[in-house]
Formats: sequence, C-alpha cells, structure tokens
Amino acid sequence: MDNTSLKERRIGWVVVLTAITMVVEIFFGLISGSMALFADGIHMGSHVLAIGLSWIAYIFVRKSKQSKSFSGDSDKILSLSGYTSGLLLLIFAVFIIVKAIERFINPIEIHYKEAILVAILGLGVNVLSAFLLHHKQEHSDHNIRAACLHVLADAIPSVSAIIGLLAAMIWNLIFVDAIAAIISSFVIIKWSIGLLKESGLSLLDMKNKTDKHHSH
Repeated sequence: MDNTSLKERRIGWVVVLTAITMVVEIFFGLISGSMALFADGIHMGSHVLAIGLSWIAYIFVRKSKQSKSFSGDSDKILSLSGYTSGLLLLIFAVFIIVKAIERFINPIEIHYKEAILVAILGLGVNVLSAFLLHHKQEHSDHNIRAACLHVLADAIPSVSAIIGLLAAMIWNLIFVDAIAAIISSFVIIKWSIGLLKESGLSLLDMKNKTDKHHSH
C-alpha cells in the first residue's frame, strides 16, 4: 500500500469515528435537554465535513495518479484542501466565540454530569484520531496537517469544556465554560492562520523565508 492510500485509509477511519461521536453527542444532547451537548455535536459535525474534505482530496490524488489523462500537480490538490480546511477552521472558531459570548450574556442551565461524560468521550475520540493521523510527512503534507489540526482543534474545546464544566459545577461559576471556549477559539484561530499561510504559499509556488533558511 503506498503512502497516499495509507493516509486515505487512516483519515477515512477518523471520519467514521468523528461521525459516530457526532451522532452520540447530538442524541444525548436532545435526550438530556442540554443545549451544550447538542451544540458540541453540531460543532463535531462541522469537523466531519472538514476532515471528510481531506479524505476526498486523497481519493482525488489516488485517482489522478491512476489516470493517464491527468497531467497536473496532484500535490496542489492536497494544498488546496488544506487551505479550504484552514478557512473552515477560522469560520468555526469565530462561530464558537459568538456562541460563547451569547452564553456569557445569557447563561443557561447546564446538565453537568452528562456534558462532562460526553466531553470525555469526545476527547477520547480525538486522541485516537490524532494517533491515526500522526505521520512523519505531516509538515510537508498540508492536507494531513489540516486534518490533524481539525482533530486537535476539536480536542481543545473538549479539554476546556471538561475543566470549565468541573469548575462551574464545583463553584457554581457558569461563565467559566464560556471563557474556556473563547480561549480555545483564539488558539484555533492562530493554528488556522498558520495553515492558511503555509498552504497558500504552496499553492502560489512560493516558499516561506524561514523554510529557505532551514534548507541551507
């Protein structure tokens, strides 16, 4: 099995795992009446779409390599997918900030035990997904890096949610959950800008000055 096929298979497993977790979170969010769980399930769904985009990119690359009529640079497909995923990450981060501010202004009752359990489940899935996606060529392959960033971007809110929910439950400080979400979003924004910059330079056949430095 070649490198692209291996990445395609691994990222396919991550899509399936993330999709299952999304369904579980949305289901328990509706059953428990917890909007926090339901919103997290919708957030997980956005990552299913983004990681699914990376999966489709590898399928296109594999098909293009097998096609005699395709004469373009298949690596550009991976860079384009990485760039698109970077944009999606940025949009999701801004969306989380808006929702967190709304929650800060108008706090709602949180079903702490259910929310913490599902956040732990989501974190476990993200750890497993990161293990599946970890690759030696991650830095040079913008597509697999984008998928990894989406997994890590999803793990950060899970960790923040666990800490925030525990603090809110113990000390009755509901606003801590919203603050944790905002902090997580700023980290995600920083990652997405870095991914947009690197994949954008690759699409334009340009090199980062720091990369030139390292090559000498």
